[in-house]
Amino acid sequence: MTITPEVRAALTAGHLAHLTTLNPDGSPQTTIIWIGVDGEEIVSGHMTMTKKLRNVQRDPRVSISLELEGRNAMGLDHYLVIEGTARVTDGGAHALLRRLAEVYLGPDADFLPMADPPPGFVLRTTPATIRGVTPWDS
Repeated sequence: MTITPEVRAALTAGHLAHLTTLNPDGSPQTTIIWIGVDGEEIVSGHMTMTKKLRNVQRDPRVSISLELEGRNAMGLDHYLVIEGTARVTDGGAHALLRRLAEVYLGPDADFLPMADPPPGFVLRTTPATIRGVTPWDS
């Protein structure tokens, strides 16, 4: 699925995202992450192999939601939900997190100042469905 310019703008505006993966028993595991966009994938950086990444390696189905600014005419808050499949790639986490820190913390953010950072992991999500209550659908 193509990420439209409107969705791309929402995904890169610095809204915290809720990532839901599936635990081995099928129960949801939700965490809040910083996100960006790389081509047609939603990306997030992770310095260590966490439960969410292990979950994705076992079952790639994920859901990402984020609350947007504003409300529609009925009074519902704007939001996006993206469902798709994710994959974990080795390396690149430090550079991605430093780039995302400029969005989430400000242009002068010195997030994770390390001389020799570990490679970490990048979670790459390919959207299958994009839905929600959005300002451009009003």
